[in-house]
Amino acid sequence: MPTLALITSHAPSLRWFRAPLIRAVRERGVSVVALAPNFDEDTRAAVRALGAIPVDCAMSRAGMNPVRDAWNTWKLTRLLRQLGPDVTLGYFIKPVIFGSLAARWAGVPNRFAMVEGLGFVFTEEAREFPLGRRLLKRLVMYLYKVGLSCADRVIFLNSDDQAELVSAGLLPVDKGFLLGGIGVDLALWQAAPPVLEPVTFLLVARLLREKGIEQYAQAARMIKQRYPEVRFILLGGVDENPGSITRADVQVWVDQGTLEWHGHVAVRPWLERTSVYVLPSYREGVPVSTQEAMAVGRPIITTDVPGCRETVIDGVNGFLVPVRNPEALAEKMLIFIEQPQLIASMGQASRRIAEERFDAHKASQRLTDLMLGQLSKS
Repeated sequence: MPTLALITSHAPSLRWFRAPLIRAVRERGVSVVALAPNFDEDTRAAVRALGAIPVDCAMSRAGMNPVRDAWNTWKLTRLLRQLGPDVTLGYFIKPVIFGSLAARWAGVPNRFAMVEGLGFVFTEEAREFPLGRRLLKRLVMYLYKVGLSCADRVIFLNSDDQAELVSAGLLPVDKGFLLGGIGVDLALWQAAPPVLEPVTFLLVARLLREKGIEQYAQAARMIKQRYPEVRFILLGGVDENPGSITRADVQVWVDQGTLEWHGHVAVRPWLERTSVYVLPSYREGVPVSTQEAMAVGRPIITTDVPGCRETVIDGVNGFLVPVRNPEALAEKMLIFIEQPQLIASMGQASRRIAEERFDAHKASQRLTDLMLGQLSKS
């Protein structure tokens, strides 16, 4: 029986984002091993329930330590040699780079990498970085070139990321494959009536500055001066990334009455209690949280940047705003507060777009066809 090895730097993503893919691959008679560095018992059990085999591997999720990354890549190479998969799929930055390199060294015949988003160093704001950060970007670009050269095909969620890597000379144009959003399970994420009294906004994100959380808080402060009853909810945990917003930062907004913060919790119950979903991010792949909000039938306010703009038809299911612009964000929020009838109509449009573009089962079938089609040729 042929085997697919999924390589990730974050084990919980296997159960939350890769479940439809694992099921689609298993239905084709292919076994799946899932490699990640941070399994806990609940995640192991969830991965096994999907029909995959969880396997521990050494890989740091964040930070750049060349010695540690090189050592972990060598250990991953040895592990892949032992497992002997026919296909690998790495996703997130380190699996894309080091996972692809290890798979090539291990002699895996079919190697795929999925770029879920290029990250903050590829945003317009990165041009303002001091010298050290610009050198970091050069290093990241070099590592992308090395890693992507080891992949047979590179899968993208949005066309901007693909075009940027091609134009930078990091990827041949014929190696890319545009998948679009990975989608959500529309049977699980069903439409629900929005809350209208009071109008309630929601942002779900890891507490990173590049998610636009500060702009969300600034816009909320402006709105509350005129409409103190309006609610602004923030979900998400403090991240290990050095660029994370601290717990103390968020607590200031909570103490001021600007935001309600509930940490890292299940998202769907909160989506059902809200009116509008907001994501003022600086750059994304195609954000899953926004796709979930669309499936539940919520209008979207997000930034006109790669990844985010894929989810909104401006004026149809929400609004696009300039990045890092809390005034523009507040202006669009006011439209929903002062014209609440738009919440239901634009939310219905979001659900329709989710059904057309963001069905996880359709996306997983396309990805499975790509990988297993390559397997049949090898």
